[in-house]
Amino acid sequence: MRSKILGLLLGALLVAGSPALAQQAKKVPRLGYLAAVSAAADAPRLEAFRKGLRDLGYVEGQNILIDYRHESQDLQRLPMLAEELVRMDIDVLVAVTTNAAQAAKKTTSTVPIVFMGVTDPITTGLAESLARPGGNSTGVTNVAAILTGKRLELLKETDPKAVRVAVLWDPHAPGSIPQWEASQVPAGKLGLQLYSMEASSAESYAQAFKDAVKARATAVWVTLNPVANSNQKLIADLAVQNGLPTICARSDYAENGCLMAYGPGYGNEGKDGARYVDRILKGAKPADLPIEQPTKFELLINLNTAKRLGFTIPRSVMNRADKVIQ
Repeated sequence: MRSKILGLLLGALLVAGSPALAQQAKKVPRLGYLAAVSAAADAPRLEAFRKGLRDLGYVEGQNILIDYRHESQDLQRLPMLAEELVRMDIDVLVAVTTNAAQAAKKTTSTVPIVFMGVTDPITTGLAESLARPGGNSTGVTNVAAILTGKRLELLKETDPKAVRVAVLWDPHAPGSIPQWEASQVPAGKLGLQLYSMEASSAESYAQAFKDAVKARATAVWVTLNPVANSNQKLIADLAVQNGLPTICARSDYAENGCLMAYGPGYGNEGKDGARYVDRILKGAKPADLPIEQPTKFELLINLNTAKRLGFTIPRSVMNRADKVIQ
């Protein structure tokens, strides 16, 4: 009789403890992180992303796992890398830049995708609309094309005599194309002629700059694209060697030698990406999460580069700078 009672008590304890056991056995969420940029160039954004996760209670290696893939040389490998990550039974695939996001989207229609560093998610087929993305992808756009006019305005104000501006863009980068296209109308309004400075590899940059000088360009606007993102210092050095002031789309470009940069900061983008991941892990569907656009923008000016160029930044522009590098 006593053994029967003990057996019943043991059974009751096991039943009562089963939720706790189930909780302990709960799968640790796993992320895939696919970036079409070098690890070095992606470091500021990635650190902001990791910090965003920590602020939300995720400790990498403990209650969240992340597998990383960076590719900046051969972008044709992105679909293969996306497939590798999906096979790891990931819960969310984080994609950095339009190239990576498109590769992710083509690889899976079921794994939730959170993208960052995407120029135009609508025209590139990543979402149906900003308000209701539909499908399995959502995230943060860098509005690089929308801000093109503002960058050209800053360039014109900095050099009122500028007439011909070279646009360094990559026709093979889906995020770079709309930036080139969006440059046309504001350039016309500012009385600027644009020179198409097409380059799809770092090896082609030196000749591209020489051709821009031959075409009588006196300044360069550098679009965001994977190759440029991974070769910022090379671009900055070539610009100085050819006597061309540059305006770029992100703060790290100015930190690496671009004369000026105007655009959203890395920190907010990384933290926003972490917030999207958190919401999806807690049950939200990408199709229902509106794509966010940045609301804070930074103007950085590199005075070291200005000195190397023998170029003077007008006081009216200097007064608006959020950061001056000297």
